[in-house]
Amino acid sequence: MAKTAAALIIGNEILTGKVAEQNIYVMAKELFALGVELRRVVVCADEIPTIVRDLCELKASHDIVITSGGVGPTHDDVTIKAVAAAFEQKVVRALPYESLLREHYGERLTEMHLRMADVPEGARLLATPELRWPTVAVGNVYVMPGVPQIFRAKMAILREELKGSGAFFSHAVYVALDEPTLAPLLDQLSFAHPQVNIGSYLHWGDDADYRTKLTIDGRSEQLVELCFQDMLAGIPRERLVRSE
Repeated sequence: MAKTAAALIIGNEILTGKVAEQNIYVMAKELFALGVELRRVVVCADEIPTIVRDLCELKASHDIVITSGGVGPTHDDVTIKAVAAAFEQKVVRALPYESLLREHYGERLTEMHLRMADVPEGARLLATPELRWPTVAVGNVYVMPGVPQIFRAKMAILREELKGSGAFFSHAVYVALDEPTLAPLLDQLSFAHPQVNIGSYLHWGDDADYRTKLTIDGRSEQLVELCFQDMLAGIPRERLVRSE
């Protein structure tokens, strides 16, 4: 059975529009490539009780939970404390992480820097030779930073952890037709091919050569291919822009 995932995006700055959220897109794309189904995304405030409540719900109903944000040394970085509370663990200082911080900051090191080495007791510290700064994992929860550049870099660690989850097979079809015109065909395809997922995405504007993008995703390459051929057969040749 395919693994399922949920994302918990943590931060008042997201909820108030001070910062544009950029990590969901990266996460969704990576998980899809790994064959993991991202089923839910929750955004919550920097409040320990709220994070604990949402995290407990998500980790009980999904195989994997990825958190983003609230990791750092400032007063509003409460994710580690919340994750520890959700697993009924205390927060301890991870000596391997502390050693990295001491090596990196040298004489500039302060207690504020060392706070970044605090983790839930029993946490796993995941790293690679290329990424020495570890990612904290507790149970089925992976604690990721909110800074998009760091988040993207740390996706390499998740790739290593989650590889072998299975694969999705996909096709995309771009057409010069709007969705109401396509609706009867899509109804027929969804009835005839219940084991694949069919998507329809309208493009609004004059900056593209197509009107609607259709997608087919599934676990079986053969079933996806059958649906793809039926889709192509149902679209007038002069309205088919391209397929991939």
